[in-house]
Amino acid sequence: MRQIKTQGFIFCLLLLSSILQAQTPLFDASVKRVLFLGNSITYAAGYVQSIEAYHKAHFPQQKIEFINVGLPSETVSGLSEEGHADGRFPRPDLHERLDRVLLQTQPDIVFASYGMNDGIYLPLDSIRFQRFKDGITWLHAQIEARGSKIIHLTPAPYDENKGKKPSYAQVLDRYSEWLMQHKSWEVIDVHFPMKNYQSTQQKLDPNFALAKDGVHPGELGHWIMAQQILYYLGQKNIHQFTSVSDALSPIKDPNTFFQLIVKRHNLMKDAWLSSTGHLRPEMKKGLPLMEALTLSLEIDKQIEALLAP
Repeated sequence: MRQIKTQGFIFCLLLLSSILQAQTPLFDASVKRVLFLGNSITYAAGYVQSIEAYHKAHFPQQKIEFINVGLPSETVSGLSEEGHADGRFPRPDLHERLDRVLLQTQPDIVFASYGMNDGIYLPLDSIRFQRFKDGITWLHAQIEARGSKIIHLTPAPYDENKGKKPSYAQVLDRYSEWLMQHKSWEVIDVHFPMKNYQSTQQKLDPNFALAKDGVHPGELGHWIMAQQILYYLGQKNIHQFTSVSDALSPIKDPNTFFQLIVKRHNLMKDAWLSSTGHLRPEMKKGLPLMEALTLSLEIDKQIEALLAP
């Protein structure tokens, strides 16, 4: 009898722990705007949209604006390889636009994801590595000087089997390790969890890849990134879900809910990029910001309807 009571007590504790973890907010109540900076992986937005959808589904009373200004091809190192994009344009440099982005968006928290492009797909080199270090350190100081919090993400891994750039995987290993050595900084490691997952899967299937081109993660890769970030933000049960739809359990129609989040997110990211300005050609022109905001409110009504009991 005592054993049964003990087991029941342990079960109740585990259940209570699970409930409390599920109710742990991602962000402090003072947070109103969350900004995502990065390159084409951030612009693709899968991991950002997953975080936004998860927050909206689980914490609908906390109104947070998620702003994505990821810019394809961008570096924080200021480097660009000769003949980038078949010679059409050099890689854009975050230094050129950061002031405008921060002035317009006024974020409380900034997530920064750089590194993939910063070694410009060449083997490890001390000068290029230093340019990456200098760029990240500059970015960190700029965000903190404005009173915002910055959370760094290690870069996604590079798959040499698909990308065909020898030794570049090692470059991103080193860049990630360097970021993680900063104990006084907030750093979320997405690099090694993705790399380890890929390595495990490739033992079963040598053709498996999180990124078909070696660079840009697909849907699964973005979900692994989102999981690592959500776990860091207090969602300790997040790894039990195999997809973002699975993690949207309070929603009766999670697929429709997520697609509405994606629709609104994509509308606003192009509007914000156009509003803040950049030097990268061949980008979709976003709507004027106020027009986009008006349309996003209409989409938000559809999202709210799915949240209703």
